[in-house]
Formats: sequence, C-alpha cells, structure tokens
Amino acid sequence: MYEEFLTGDKLYGDDFTNDEIRVWFEHEAEAYANLSKNRPVEDVNTSNYGYHILNNLHGYRHIKLKENSVALGIGAAYGAEFIPIANKLKEIHILEPSDQLISKKLGDIPLHYEKPDISGKLIYPNDHFDIITCFGTLHHIPNVSYVISEMARVLKPGGYILIREPIISMGDWSTDRKGLTKYERGIPLPIFRKLIKQFGLITVKESPCFTMIFFFQKLFKKNLYDKKWYMIFDAFLSKMLLFNYTYHARNKLQRLAPSNVFYVLKK
Repeated sequence: MYEEFLTGDKLYGDDFTNDEIRVWFEHEAEAYANLSKNRPVEDVNTSNYGYHILNNLHGYRHIKLKENSVALGIGAAYGAEFIPIANKLKEIHILEPSDQLISKKLGDIPLHYEKPDISGKLIYPNDHFDIITCFGTLHHIPNVSYVISEMARVLKPGGYILIREPIISMGDWSTDRKGLTKYERGIPLPIFRKLIKQFGLITVKESPCFTMIFFFQKLFKKNLYDKKWYMIFDAFLSKMLLFNYTYHARNKLQRLAPSNVFYVLKK
C-alpha cells in the first residue's frame, strides 16, 4: 500500500477524502505536543527557542519586511519563531491545533489563535498577511497541496512565505517510528517545487539543510542547531550533497544528503 509513495513521485495523504483527513487530523492534533511534554514551556516560549540561527541564516535575512506587518504562523505554537522580527510586527495570528502549545502574547504583541479546519481552508481574507511562517508543520498535514494554495491566497502581493520541512520519507510510516507521530512524512523536493510554481509563488531562496545532523550531534556530543558555525557548515555540506538526494533511502550511501529544505517564497 505504501510502497508507491516511497518513490517520491506521489505524496501520501494529499488526495485523502474528508473522512480520511478527519482521522489523520484527530490523531495529529496533540501528537507532537505529547512527544515533547518533557520540554519546559520556558524553553520554547523565550529566546531559548532552538532554531533562531537557522531561521535567520536561511530565512529572515533574505526578506525585507515593512513596519507594522501582519504575520501568520502555521503551527507556530508559542510564536517564538517571530522573536527576530517582532519589532516589525503589529499583529501575530497563529493556526495551532494543540491546546497545550499556546501563549497569550509575544513580548507586547498579543497572539491571536485559531484552530485549523480539517479541510485546510483558512478563515482569513485574500491578500491579508505580510509574512507567513510554516516551520515543520506541513509534514504533519495530509492535504499539503491545498494548504499551500490557501497560504498563497491569504498572502499579500509582495509578501513572504517561509517554509522549513523534511524532504525525506522519515522511514516507512506503515510501522511505528521512535520519536515520530503516526502520520508524519516528509514532502518530496520535486513535489515542493511543482506546488510552488503551480500556485504562482516565486522562489527567493531554496536552501537544503540538515545533512547527517544526528551523526554530527553524536560526534560532537552537543546540540548543534543553535551553533552558527555548524549551521553555516551544514548549509555548505547540504548544497554539495544535494545531487545525492533521494526521498526514501534504502542504504547508508543514500542517506548522505540533506533531509530538509528551507524556502523563502514571495508572491
């Protein structure tokens, strides 16, 4: 059943019926929060958020955001990912399924939460947001194509979408995988490229990342996500090894490639 999706030519879940989406959605709503229950709220809700250097390197430094911008975070939880650009924002809206991963405000900026609709439909009007972030969320969603089309719809002309997602299968999701939720799977890079073009978005920057990240963390015996020198090294290594990319690795050689991509897109 799953083998046809491991080629990377077709995205599992993208053509699900409403009933199939509902089953997926109900399971995933709290699944990630439950995986990270042992992490203190303070570690996520402050500048200790672990991806600031990565987000700046591959994302924020490539955009020009005007004052008093309006932002949307897809699956942005406490909103910590907006800290580097908070001085440019007047409103932050967050689409978050979990009741555990919410906060009242980010600094002086109130956080406005909405629950995602299982259809993927966004409640916001056309051309509404100056910036949309979606970091590590789409691979938890079945109908990825429709959600990206909705993100494009609610983005203002000239606005930006920042996406960071796994582009590998993350293993065979027909069986239980340690540290992963039941349904999450990466989004094949060719499908990402196709959807970006299909919905009229411009690729400002496509940055492969996270090549052999777990190997290097074990080697150095430390977390490397918050080390600028390592993120720069990883960016170089990922670019060099992109030629070896395959969606579902079946041997160690095929694992010598980036596992994620970071997109800066513009409308």
